[in-house]
Amino acid sequence: MLDRRDVVRALLEDRGDLLVVAGLGASAWDITAAGDCPNNFPLWGGMGGAAVLGLGLALAQPQRRVLVITGDGEMLMGLGALCTIAVKKPANLSVVVLDNEHYSETGGQETATRHGVDLAAIARGAGIADSRVVHGAQELGPLRQAIHATTAPLFANVKVAPGNHPLVLPPREGAYLTARFREAVLGPAAHHQL
Repeated sequence: MLDRRDVVRALLEDRGDLLVVAGLGASAWDITAAGDCPNNFPLWGGMGGAAVLGLGLALAQPQRRVLVITGDGEMLMGLGALCTIAVKKPANLSVVVLDNEHYSETGGQETATRHGVDLAAIARGAGIADSRVVHGAQELGPLRQAIHATTAPLFANVKVAPGNHPLVLPPREGAYLTARFREAVLGPAAHHQL
């Protein structure tokens, strides 16, 4: 199985102006470890909301590429988002699930993916045609290219090894993260807009 930090680092290499929403916990630590920047929006709470937030962002900013990076536990709590993504068909949205088959943040309990639930099949069934499972490092380059070139929603369930890495925490202040991200998306005058 792949190492989740290596996966995130590979996907965010030469990212340009890619906007990244990270689900709470490990996904947020991983995007920060790959390099904190204003184009990152790590969630500190709201489990199950990363894909929906990414969808809203993709619809509001159709000229920008949006990547959601989240975990299997978080995605399982927000499966309805896949249906809405499929219906809305944002051409600029990719959702990558780092699937270690465990709830890492709450003690390592097994998730449903450990027992055969196939998130890519669920996404495909919802109507996201490009839904894939990634098992090997050789698949990361093509996935990264697809994230930057897709013309329809993309879903990738990346199988990663369980286990924890040293914490690399993003800023914790929600108001700061929101203002920083808003300015990255809308420009320097954004902090004057309500």
